[in-house]
Amino acid sequence: MVNRIGIIAIIIEGHKESVARVNAILSEYSELVHARMGVPNHEKDLNVISLVVEATNEQVGAMTGRLGNLPGVTVKSMMTNKTY
Repeated sequence: MVNRIGIIAIIIEGHKESVARVNAILSEYSELVHARMGVPNHEKDLNVISLVVEATNEQVGAMTGRLGNLPGVTVKSMMTNKTY
């Protein structure tokens, strides 16, 4: 497998039930995650999570696809061109 380093941004707007589901999905893919930062904004009912990952394109696609299908969740990823 060819791994790439990348970042994934996750925004959760409202939908408090999606927060738990996002965390469950991230736990399933924890072996891919090198760093994670979460910033809640309770006033705006908004949560932002950023991840640094090392994974294949397929693994990132599987994870971001599942996350992006949750209500109120927006996901964007960016990967390096260089493989490791």
